[in-house]
Amino acid sequence: MATVIGATGLIGSHLLKLLEQDAHFDTIRVLVRRPFEKTSSKTEVKLVDFNDHESFKLAIDGSDAVFCAIGTTQKKVKGDKAAYRKVDYDIPLKASQFCKETGCPNFLLVSSSGANSNSKNFYLKLKGEVENAVAEKQLHSTSIFRPSILLGNRNESRPGERIGQIAMQAFSFALIGSLRKYKPVHAREVAIAMLQAAKKERPGFTVYEYDAMMQEVRSP
Repeated sequence: MATVIGATGLIGSHLLKLLEQDAHFDTIRVLVRRPFEKTSSKTEVKLVDFNDHESFKLAIDGSDAVFCAIGTTQKKVKGDKAAYRKVDYDIPLKASQFCKETGCPNFLLVSSSGANSNSKNFYLKLKGEVENAVAEKQLHSTSIFRPSILLGNRNESRPGERIGQIAMQAFSFALIGSLRKYKPVHAREVAIAMLQAAKKERPGFTVYEYDAMMQEVRSP
């Protein structure tokens, strides 16, 4: 069984569609905070209070792989950094902890290019911190995906992100060598890379930046 956290987001929505069309997992469990309309008989929807330890753990139990693509924005939390941290740090960390406690061997997390716990940037520091905390759980297989600017159409309006997408696409050719990790990537390609990595279940802690994700996209 594959469990998806963040299925309503840009990457998560693509991931859910791919999982529904793929035969590798016969059941997909979607963890959501509010009602969600499922589109496949393979999919079951679980309403979860992510602040409720037992509810969250029970929703993870029985999973063979947990995909965590959840994330918020400063706009959604109205600039409240503590609220931001509850979503982007607490939920992934709890998910990895419950994987450990319930025996799920495979945890896959969307992070960000430039993630660094020593960064002065709040967002990149937070992403680096959650990566480090998840690594400490020492699950059988942990995969971290670090996309830069995401391409694709969201259900919500983000004018600033759209401007960034256009600019990054225009100058993508100049991102070579160590800068290749900052190339814009389509959300669907990140989702494909996650699914491929889940099937391979590489032991240890693996980080996928742009080139590694593209390698998974091209792999059979």
